[in-house]
Amino acid sequence: MITVSNLAIQFGKQVLYKDVNLKFTNGNIYGVIGANGAGKSTLLRAISGELEPTKGIVELGPGERLSVLEQDHFKYDQETVLNTVLQGHTTMWEVMKERETLYSKADFSDEDGIRVAELEDKFAEMGGYTAESDAAALLSGLGIKENLHYQLMGELSGKEKVRVMLAKALFGEPDNLLLDEPTNDLDLETVEWLEDYLANFEHTVLVVSHDRHFLDAVSTHTVDIDYGKVTLFAGNYSFWYQSSQLALRQAQNQKAKAEEKRKELEEFIRRFSANVAKSKQTTSRKKMLEKLNVEQIQPSTRKYPGIIFQMEREPGNQILEVHDLKATMEDGTVLFDNVEFNIEKGQKVVFLSHDPRAMTALFEIINGNREADKGTFQWGVTITSAYLPVDNTAFFQSQMNLVDWLSQYGEGNEVYFKSFLGRMLFSGEDVQKKVNVLSGGEKMRCMIARMQLNNANCLILDTPTNHLDLESIQAFNNNLKLYKGNVLFASHDHEFIQTIADRIIELTPNGCIDKLMDYDEYIHDEKIKELRMKMYGE
Repeated sequence: MITVSNLAIQFGKQVLYKDVNLKFTNGNIYGVIGANGAGKSTLLRAISGELEPTKGIVELGPGERLSVLEQDHFKYDQETVLNTVLQGHTTMWEVMKERETLYSKADFSDEDGIRVAELEDKFAEMGGYTAESDAAALLSGLGIKENLHYQLMGELSGKEKVRVMLAKALFGEPDNLLLDEPTNDLDLETVEWLEDYLANFEHTVLVVSHDRHFLDAVSTHTVDIDYGKVTLFAGNYSFWYQSSQLALRQAQNQKAKAEEKRKELEEFIRRFSANVAKSKQTTSRKKMLEKLNVEQIQPSTRKYPGIIFQMEREPGNQILEVHDLKATMEDGTVLFDNVEFNIEKGQKVVFLSHDPRAMTALFEIINGNREADKGTFQWGVTITSAYLPVDNTAFFQSQMNLVDWLSQYGEGNEVYFKSFLGRMLFSGEDVQKKVNVLSGGEKMRCMIARMQLNNANCLILDTPTNHLDLESIQAFNNNLKLYKGNVLFASHDHEFIQTIADRIIELTPNGCIDKLMDYDEYIHDEKIKELRMKMYGE
């Protein structure tokens, strides 16, 4: 349990929030949401004790332990992977080290023997005798194979370190757990493992994430940072989003009577509550939704970018044909081979692979930026495409301002380009920013504005939600569902895939798996699971 009393956080004259009084209770998972800069990560840092609040106190339940997903991935470079995870339970780790020190003494005394006996009791109470196997199981669940468990952290890749740090945070089932963007750099299968793990977690969790499916799957409550306040209410991200949009529509409809609005809100809560049973987290959330006061539902102050893709030309029946395509890395690693497919008009296709470099290679090949090792591809003569690459660094090396930068990619006057930037929430003096100082999220919004200039009838998107906030992801997702052209994309966002793709093509070193079905059906089909293992040679 975590109790926050009269909390206020202020940096200089900027007040993030004040008078925050919240209680986070055992058995619940709280998804923390808010616009960029609202103070989501800051709230977690204040609760963890890393940041001293301007005012107020944070208290844990008596004798409870708090664990945090650490962001410093170099801190444990000289430790083995397994020992790094074991240090997640600090008290147990201290007992382990003291035991080792005493047992290694050449002049082991009677006093040492008494102390060792005390330590052994503590060690047993904390589950110390199964600690290594428990840590190994966590690592395996997160995709860190056994042969890496005794390597030094410094020898791991960045993505592997992320998984180890997550295992460290989860180790020993802490009473209170703080997770800031835990799904970053996790593949879709590992995210699903984490969803299942947290759904069965019996303690208190606060999580900040831009992954909507993850928040929906695990959250019993939502902590919304808006209006300079921190508000707690029952339900997951989808409930918050849909209810805030409903409240906004109602606020704009001045003619509707108060009683009609109340009935509409109550009906919305009833319908949403009935659907909660489909989620992994059910009991407490359903009870809380049934008790929810409709006055808690209000419009959000969030701003959503205007992501609107339109087609200038209706595509013909021939979209893209790929024959016997192969791509390898410089070290000889085969990303994919014997890839054959024909994209049909209107299809929205997600490309999957165990190795994300495979999708990037495919997109680079069909965009003419890379040579295939073998095979051919042919676009239809009516197709115009717009490409969003996973790495946009090369686009932002200049000192141009945003208007001049965008004008490179289309024809029109300054007002025309400012209108596209305005859709992407760049207004006023923002458009005079130099492009080489933009944040990751700002660069992505610029790239999306650039794509919209094309009025293309085929969109090629390589992990398009990278660096975007929840509002931009939601707007992007909503428009792609309505877009009439073809979409070829790769993503690690479950909700994005599930709500957009109607066809799945998985690239493997031994050909591709090609299915007309939705993503949830694909990943849970037992026959497809067997086929995937065979195609990857597992």
